[in-house]
Amino acid sequence: MACCGTRRASRASPPLPLETIARVLALPCSNPPGSITHWTGRAVAKAVGISLRAVQRIWDAHRLQPHRLRTFKKSKDPAFSEKVEDVVGLYMEPPCHAVVVSIDKKSQIQALDRTQPGLPLKLEQIPT
Repeated sequence: MACCGTRRASRASPPLPLETIARVLALPCSNPPGSITHWTGRAVAKAVGISLRAVQRIWDAHRLQPHRLRTFKKSKDPAFSEKVEDVVGLYMEPPCHAVVVSIDKKSQIQALDRTQPGLPLKLEQIPT
């Protein structure tokens, strides 16, 4: 308890090196290691070797909010990038005298394998 106008000693830690701050800011923009799908504050803290709170302070100071990004599942198909290039190429440079049409069989659903199995079917129901 402080008395007579005295204050407790500041608990602030020394400032982090600029290299550490740069790494904390760059990691969420790169692919995460292993099987994780995105960087979390704890994963960045562990990779850089600082506390979670330090990561949160750096993100707050630079108005970075990687946890609020809307993401999609990454395909595990090894030929995924080639397929994307083919599809995007059709839109960017369509063949002469051709019409490019895109049809989405299931709107609002990603065209990737689901993370959970489908529900049991009724006799007259078509599998999803």
